[in-house]
Amino acid sequence: MKAKKGLKLGLSALAFSVSLSAVAADDVIKVGVLHSLSGTMAISETTLKDTVLMLVEQQNQRGGLLGKKLQPVVVDPASNWPLFAERARQLLERDKVDVIFGTWTSVSRKSVLPVLEELNGLMFYPVQYEGEESSRNIFYTGAAPNQQAIPAVDYLINELGIERFVLAGTDYVYPRTTNRILEAYLKSKGVADADIMINYTPFGHSDWQTIVSDIRRFGSQGKKTAVVSTINGDANVPFYLELGNQGVSAEDIPVIAFSVGEEELSGIDTGPLVGHLAAWNYFMSAESDENFAFIDKWHEFIGDTNRVTNDPMEATYIGFTMWTKAVEAAGTTDVDAVRAAMYGITIPNLTGGYAVMNTNHHLTKPVLIGEIQDDGQFSIVWQTPNGVIGDAWTDYLPDSANIIADWTAPVNCGNFNIRTGRCSGQNY
Repeated sequence: MKAKKGLKLGLSALAFSVSLSAVAADDVIKVGVLHSLSGTMAISETTLKDTVLMLVEQQNQRGGLLGKKLQPVVVDPASNWPLFAERARQLLERDKVDVIFGTWTSVSRKSVLPVLEELNGLMFYPVQYEGEESSRNIFYTGAAPNQQAIPAVDYLINELGIERFVLAGTDYVYPRTTNRILEAYLKSKGVADADIMINYTPFGHSDWQTIVSDIRRFGSQGKKTAVVSTINGDANVPFYLELGNQGVSAEDIPVIAFSVGEEELSGIDTGPLVGHLAAWNYFMSAESDENFAFIDKWHEFIGDTNRVTNDPMEATYIGFTMWTKAVEAAGTTDVDAVRAAMYGITIPNLTGGYAVMNTNHHLTKPVLIGEIQDDGQFSIVWQTPNGVIGDAWTDYLPDSANIIADWTAPVNCGNFNIRTGRCSGQNY
């Protein structure tokens, strides 16, 4: 009898413990953070992890969401693309997160995408990318090609008189697709095949001597030449160092980069790089009250006034802020309800003006071009007068020209062919 009584007490205690765990789980909203904290992409992604943690802390100081505190759940996919899918599944199935903020490279995003769609998870993706995608389960707060790559090339042609182009990228999805779009766009502008040089290098590439020599030779043919760079991660550091070593100045062959911001420049001597360019939707040097406040909060959170801000941080801020507003509007963290509440949400961006979430899961936001200064910051030399609507499917590739994305009725599809009137291929 005593044994049975003890068993009953033990079971009761276990049940009480499980009940308390359930109450505790119900009392928080879990925020997944899926960024590389090690490996070749850690140079860029660790800062975004810290950005999400800062935003979670600030939201909790305001009282949380729906009367609950936010609880971050951080995992490290370690710049390992298949591991991103495993960690995403872990966040959704085991950790039961309500939302994920994460990934940087397109190969990591595409690794995660089928997991999100299978489990109906929700992710905010904060980095410029190649387009050619719109998933029901991802909101893209970074730039599509028409919000970065195309305006950058227009600037080179119209403002700098560039006639020859080196398309230099890391060898994976984003650079290859973006360069296919740019090659088609350049040819539509009358640029000859002979005036386009394309080169790819692996992640973490460090020996740039031969490639920079090739770029110098390509640029010595009597036509003004520029490099359009989709080099990603820590390979940027030796690339820019080699440009300096070989005396390639912005006056000779300007480089305009899509993956180099304040964070990537903070660890190197930028003196030899002054005048080279980057195209983003945000620069730390933007003068607005919202940006000044953001920088102050970042420095307070990170405890280091020398730490910089950058474009993917602003994209993370925009996505996080829009998600909190959608949750408040929906009154729940349910993915389907939050998704429907996201459309049309408008918030101030950090450069002045407003960011708007469209029904193709892409933002309307401005495009800026900055020139590298000797302090590692960018002087904004050009920007669009208004926000640009992100285009999920480019107009410059034949297979994409007739495709649109719209996740509201009657289309409710990420790749709707306006000629056939059908969703084509996979439903994203």
